[in-house]
Amino acid sequence: MNDPLQLFGFTTAPLELVSFVLALITVSLSIRQNHWSWLFSIISSATYAVVFFQAKLYGDSGLQIVFIALSIWGWYQWLRGSSTHSVLAVSRLSQRGWLLSGIAWVAGFAVLSVFLQRYTDTDVPHADGLLTAGSLLGQWLLSRKKLENWLVWIVVDLLYVGLYLYKGLTLTALLYGVFVFMALAGWRAWRKLP
Repeated sequence: MNDPLQLFGFTTAPLELVSFVLALITVSLSIRQNHWSWLFSIISSATYAVVFFQAKLYGDSGLQIVFIALSIWGWYQWLRGSSTHSVLAVSRLSQRGWLLSGIAWVAGFAVLSVFLQRYTDTDVPHADGLLTAGSLLGQWLLSRKKLENWLVWIVVDLLYVGLYLYKGLTLTALLYGVFVFMALAGWRAWRKLP
């Protein structure tokens, strides 16, 4: 069922291909602020959890489980997250929000990096920890419709391209390369909003 297949000159597994397509749909819908993006996020996260576990990217695998929970919460936030329990509008981080976001990313990196190094057999505990913490921050900011989520995703996605190439997940590396451009498009689209 998950035997490797050749696609455009490189090898991938069917589950990675399915995850790839679902993730593209998720980000495309997020750029348009379509709440159905969260449903695709849940399904994509579930399939990618398996792909990453098989690649011994345990931080990324566990992250997908957290993404499922954050996607349920994000879906609610987008539909009822405003102070009047109506549709949430795009907003910007305050200076305090920037500071807290930076602290959260560094703290998450420290904790995850140590955990992955001590308790798993991953060969990339620090990269996995850094990008897992950044992804958690990006997802939380996206759930709250903070414009700056796209900046976090640009940085994280650029770094993920290298990590996934190193781990032999070529299709996923390609996906994250596409995500960089999609995050730039999301940044531009959301910046134009009042």
